[in-house]
Amino acid sequence: MKKILLLSMAILSTSLIHAQDISDALRYSQDNVQGTARYRALSGAFGALGGDMSAISINPAGSAVFTSGHISMSLSNIYTKNKTSFYDGYSESTESNFDLNQTGAAFVFNTNNPNSILKKFTIAAAYDKISDYDNNWFAFGNNQNRSIGSYFEGYANGLRLDEISAFPDESYSQAYREIGSTYGYGNQQAFLGYESYILEPLTNDDDNTIYASNIAPGEYYQEYSYASRGYNGKFTFNAGAQLGEKLYLGLNLNSHFINYDRSTYLYESNDNVGSTVNRVRFENNIYTTGSGFSFQIGTIYKVTESLRAGLSYNSPTWFTINEESSQYVSTVRQDGGDTVSQVVNPYITNIYPSYRLQSPGKFTGSLAYVFGNFGLISFDYSLRDYGSTKFKPSSDPYFRSENNRMSNLLTTASTYKVGGEYKLNRLSLRAGYRFEESPYKNGSFEGDLSGYSLGLGYNFGNSTKLDLTYDQANQTNETQLYSVGLTDRAHIDRRNSNVTLTLSFNL
Repeated sequence: MKKILLLSMAILSTSLIHAQDISDALRYSQDNVQGTARYRALSGAFGALGGDMSAISINPAGSAVFTSGHISMSLSNIYTKNKTSFYDGYSESTESNFDLNQTGAAFVFNTNNPNSILKKFTIAAAYDKISDYDNNWFAFGNNQNRSIGSYFEGYANGLRLDEISAFPDESYSQAYREIGSTYGYGNQQAFLGYESYILEPLTNDDDNTIYASNIAPGEYYQEYSYASRGYNGKFTFNAGAQLGEKLYLGLNLNSHFINYDRSTYLYESNDNVGSTVNRVRFENNIYTTGSGFSFQIGTIYKVTESLRAGLSYNSPTWFTINEESSQYVSTVRQDGGDTVSQVVNPYITNIYPSYRLQSPGKFTGSLAYVFGNFGLISFDYSLRDYGSTKFKPSSDPYFRSENNRMSNLLTTASTYKVGGEYKLNRLSLRAGYRFEESPYKNGSFEGDLSGYSLGLGYNFGNSTKLDLTYDQANQTNETQLYSVGLTDRAHIDRRNSNVTLTLSFNL
């Protein structure tokens, strides 16, 4: 065990990245605040309403709407169902988990001077889960286009043989670590392909740079498993104030954190004439942690006693992200009439230098109409330019290339949310709808998201409220198996369902 631990880390000091791409940038840039049950019941259309702990995450002026101190905590069950198709294969998979997704408290301080323009100010602290990364899906089918061999070819061609192969006296662990530290992630991929006999060099000279695959053209049966865990959350410190009888102002300072693990596994088999390699298993694991900072400013204005307008700005989030990875490949090949198994498992965890990600900012405009004590209707519109997402340092050639790709492929996307509430004495009935445009110019990569929500709330009359909400959202996407070589896409129809229960108290 000690030997494995000693071999388990390799610091890639010469390569700033391993394979960050648009999908990574979008994963951490998109937010879907889970929030309180009341917030979710109105599909998040709370920008002009306030008076809810999760409303503060949309418009920080919402804290100044509280008339007294407030505490809330929310428990949710998240259920995800994926329907996946890949060539002639179709599968379904589900994922479910419970989580404490929101908690927070606001404290209200009223001024005693009736002549003061400052009527009250508030301070609040809250935790909100922004995104949940627990997900799994499985794709399988017969692919007549590409083999996993094209992945290793894509990395190997152009690289010297002596920069992707082990010395005679080196173990796989030693060679993989040294190649990664000296030449980087791409050479490590070529090393796996060469040492597993997937790749065949044109010549066996050290300066050879041309490789072919030992997997012959034809049809390939492929299975691809995807499993991820983790979350994106934030802690918020909020300050708000009411000026006069109509104006509310607020400021949020947000501390973000990311925890994300992903494992993918590919199995490929073929009986193609001329193939030396007939079976391949390829596993990749990514471990990601990160932290970030953002701020928000917002205002709510009472146009009339019933009509309210809100406007808020969410700054970009400036993330610092750390990543580690591990992988292995195994093959079954024919060698002189014998069937030979080859396992290339370096038992190495690659540790990469930290990189930075700047997510796009967001503007939100809101309107709400309050029908006295009977109910309300609310509408939010948000605008976010995903094309402004950036990996940093931008001086790195790979990051500069990815930033240009994001600028060309991503677009400015709108989000529409509408919600309503009707009160029957102590019982409240709620419903909402939301629509989010795809961040891609080509919406086939990731489709628009649409969802609805239904909820109930009950006021016990002793400053205690209990709220329950069910909401559902649907979205389709085309997910690339790998960014190099085997770039075929699995089509996924995803449905996310949530049940949220919130207990809240007025102080």
